[in-house]
Amino acid sequence: MNHSLHKFENISFDHCLKCTICTAYCPVARASSIYPGPKQSGPDAERLRIKNPELVDESLIYCLNCKRCELVCPHGVQAASIIAIAKNKYVKKNIFTIKVIRNWIVAHTDFLGFWGTHFTFLINTLMKFPPVRFGMQIVMGIPRQRKFPIYQPISFQKWFRKHSMPLQKKFDRHVLYYHGCAVNYQEHDLGKDMIKVLNSFGYGVVLSKEKCCGVPLMANGYLKSARKHAKYNISAMQKAMANPEMPIVSASSSCTFAIKNEYDEFLGMDNSTLKDNIFYITKFIYGEIDKGNCPKLKPVRLKVAYHAPCHLQRAGGTIFTVDLLKRIPELDTHFMHSECCGISGTYGFKVENYKISQAIGNELFKRIRRIDPQYVVTDCETCKWQIEMSTKYKVLHPITLLAMALD
Repeated sequence: MNHSLHKFENISFDHCLKCTICTAYCPVARASSIYPGPKQSGPDAERLRIKNPELVDESLIYCLNCKRCELVCPHGVQAASIIAIAKNKYVKKNIFTIKVIRNWIVAHTDFLGFWGTHFTFLINTLMKFPPVRFGMQIVMGIPRQRKFPIYQPISFQKWFRKHSMPLQKKFDRHVLYYHGCAVNYQEHDLGKDMIKVLNSFGYGVVLSKEKCCGVPLMANGYLKSARKHAKYNISAMQKAMANPEMPIVSASSSCTFAIKNEYDEFLGMDNSTLKDNIFYITKFIYGEIDKGNCPKLKPVRLKVAYHAPCHLQRAGGTIFTVDLLKRIPELDTHFMHSECCGISGTYGFKVENYKISQAIGNELFKRIRRIDPQYVVTDCETCKWQIEMSTKYKVLHPITLLAMALD
């Protein structure tokens, strides 16, 4: 752990002005009285926790880690990060409790993905079977109402090596594509759309031997494991880069934010050799178009509603997705008021959070129904799963729409 993280742990909370704007914008505090809000669970409670760890208020476990509090804080207090560190330091972890076992499983997405891609038919079938889901709620604390994404029979990395790698080598310029767990195990079509789009801009695609970015580990308090993943990914990306200027792109808003910002600022890992090279895909495309590199786009005559994910807003990247959607000819895009969908990665997969999760997303779901689009559009894979489970609408990634527009 470097000096900056040590300083952050002990000093950042003193910057809080007690204005409570973070609580006003907190989706959990609005949806449920069980959570007092980020000011109280973060900066206020941290003073007590330092004096006496026995004074911990375990309501902090209801924090989504959506980071909306950090987005609106006028003094830059990283309340969500303070709470995440407190979860790791103070919340008791008893290895014999069902919830701790459940938290370990949902936090280790590569573990789930390995079994999901090796026993695809069995797992996908069981996850749809109501008695199995009811049993998972009783035994593991995973809500029976929660629908699970469909696993693919092979990983995206294996598909890439077999079907796409030879073509990618023919390009003169390349980008390193950090695809993330959702694409690797479930959302292959998004990965294929990314390759199509990047190829259309004149870039071949390179993959590194990546692991999960660590967001689920951080959210569930496994910071030591998250640092191991960060160290591995930093090394793997450095080895895969053909030169120090090689761009690193991702279509996952949370993965991008973690690798670019949280590896350094939260985990204390040195990502300085990569940080300036890391781009969320719509920002990368914006830069290419600004240079005059823009393939011809054909009309996409669809009515869509755009939902901006929390972590993309925290990173300041929403504006680039908005710009991209506006460039697609004849796309009728309805830009919705900023609302959290409520799932926040693994948060909505826990029975104790499920009602809060759905209550948080309810306003967003209402807005979508009022617009009644042909598709909903969002940059986040877990937002996609939440919206598709909670409404009748199919969800597309902005890159999929751009792939549809390519001539």
